[in-house]
Amino acid sequence: MLSKVRRTRAWEARGTLGARYYIGMGVLGDRLRQWLGSRLGIYTLRGFTVTVDNTRPDIETSAVLQRLDESLALIERHQPWRLQHLRRDLHQIRVMRYACRGAYFPAHRACMVELTFLARRDIGPATVASTIIHEGMHARVHAMGVSEDGRDRAHEERICRRAELEFGLSLPSEVGAPVVARARESLQLTDEDVAPEIDWSLAQQRIRDIDSSS
Repeated sequence: MLSKVRRTRAWEARGTLGARYYIGMGVLGDRLRQWLGSRLGIYTLRGFTVTVDNTRPDIETSAVLQRLDESLALIERHQPWRLQHLRRDLHQIRVMRYACRGAYFPAHRACMVELTFLARRDIGPATVASTIIHEGMHARVHAMGVSEDGRDRAHEERICRRAELEFGLSLPSEVGAPVVARARESLQLTDEDVAPEIDWSLAQQRIRDIDSSS
């Protein structure tokens, strides 16, 4: 459950934990520093440091944290060994507005779970949990010393999808069915489709356009 909840004061951008978190991430880091909100919430949740950058006034941070807690609880209940791996391989879980539902930031060993993805109630916590497991496998590969230059991105994505599949199969069938179906479908994709090249600048601009029009 959520424990030792601490709310930060308004921070000056370059002096905050959040700003330091983004330093060293190259071009992507420059973009992220621009998106960083003026307020961050830092929490402890099931042994993880969770940083929430909630830039959407229509989303309650408490609801986002509840869904994250439900998702971590599923992992803890059905694959407790995997949650132990996540605690070891990750330094923090980052919740923020982003152009995909999940990502791993290797420079800071952080799993990002997208803000609006967590706020959705048309998907269950198992789907969120599978995303965390997916990014946790990227963290595990990184911890094994695989360099950015030496990565086989398609092979790594399939490792992550197989972890999702194993997790989905460990759940009650009615809970795990969406996870299993998505993982199996992804494992059938070609290398180009399972690990597509993405223009992150364009993707994030689309997100900004959506938020500004809402």
